[in-house]
Amino acid sequence: MVTLRAIAPSLTRITIAGAVGAAFHIGQGNCDLIDDQAVEFSRAILQQTDIEGEVICCEGPKDNAPSFAYREKVGTGRGPKVEFVIDPVDGTTAASKGRKDAISALACAPAGCFQVLPDDGYYFKIATDHHSVGKLSLDMTIEEIVRTVAQAKGLPIANFTVIMLERDRHQEILAQLRKLGVRIILIPDGDIAGAVVSCIPNSGVDLLIGAGAGPEATIAATAVKCLGGTMLVKVWKDKKDDPNRLDRLTKAGVDVNKTYSQDELAKGKELVFAASGVTKGELLNGVTLLPDGAIVRSICMRLPSGTVEKSETTLRFKGHPVYKQFMPP
Repeated sequence: MVTLRAIAPSLTRITIAGAVGAAFHIGQGNCDLIDDQAVEFSRAILQQTDIEGEVICCEGPKDNAPSFAYREKVGTGRGPKVEFVIDPVDGTTAASKGRKDAISALACAPAGCFQVLPDDGYYFKIATDHHSVGKLSLDMTIEEIVRTVAQAKGLPIANFTVIMLERDRHQEILAQLRKLGVRIILIPDGDIAGAVVSCIPNSGVDLLIGAGAGPEATIAATAVKCLGGTMLVKVWKDKKDDPNRLDRLTKAGVDVNKTYSQDELAKGKELVFAASGVTKGELLNGVTLLPDGAIVRSICMRLPSGTVEKSETTLRFKGHPVYKQFMPP
């Protein structure tokens, strides 16, 4: 029987396909087209992958965007029984406008390992590397979180870098960070990449902070756990929220007062995270289209080994069993 460990490197092919599908439409202003093509390209590769797979969550349905179906069966059925959380393009809006930080990403594990927070409103997230494991709480103030991580990493505040989504809902946090004097990277979309890069040694990014969507939290938590970092997530409560939202989340099994860690969102010790760059960003460079193919940059990491593989793939479309079907005659 083929194991998840054995197929882990090949899972990158799925995010490569999503990135290529999206890359054909960068800057054209059509989010649905980007999502649709990323899904179709990814699905075509998944159907050739030796797994008995199920997509338990895919970013998109909340916004009526193209996506994998809930509990969609994928794979040849000849391999390990696994589940996926997939974001064919994290940063669809950025890709549609030709901006930075769009990636295609997934998390994969044996069936029953993932907890996915419903795509209903936002969740407050922090992520950083192994130095702060066990030292953080979401009951801490923003200043306490920053100073704790900086101290754990042995960094002066002036050299400390926070990455966060550029959103109106973050104005108060942004003001506090600027008052502290830390360096700040504001990204238009894509907090999965932000969480991952905060856990990579010598990346120049020390902490992800801010509110983002639920499915991305599980994908990011998988990568953070593979890297030995720490991620904390809780329901973001905003005065502008639908007043029935907390009741909906409670009925869906979410503890609206609980802080979820990477170990609760991505359970077990057999995990795979894969991502490929769509546009240039903090984590990965974007797709380079060639006259007859493309160059795609990717990253794959897995537990229990903790292996991290970075790759650059050159595709030739004409003779490829999958990509040729998407090419114009």
